[in-house]
Amino acid sequence: MKRSVLTRYRVMAYITAVMLLVLCTCMVFKYGFDTGEDLTLVVSQIHGVLYIVYLVFAFDLGSKAKWPFGKLLWVLVAGTIPTAAFFVERKVTHEVEPLVSGAEPAPARV
Repeated sequence: MKRSVLTRYRVMAYITAVMLLVLCTCMVFKYGFDTGEDLTLVVSQIHGVLYIVYLVFAFDLGSKAKWPFGKLLWVLVAGTIPTAAFFVERKVTHEVEPLVSGAEPAPARV
């Protein structure tokens, strides 16, 4: 597997996670303080587009790493749970790194 597949996933995982945190902050301001409605709309649309890109890259990585469906689903859903993508990305990188370097795959930790 090429390193670029893992790198693309990692970049999009971080971007998606940060944008989701920004969106959550915007939602607090929108519904808690009645301000920032326009900003919330823009941030939600940007996050939506970036999440679709994240889905494509995560699915590409999962298919090349030959993950079972449950693990792939968990990685895909991680982009919708605030801060989950940070933890899932770190775990996925640890497991996939040996595949990139050509060594034996790391044991799966669930």
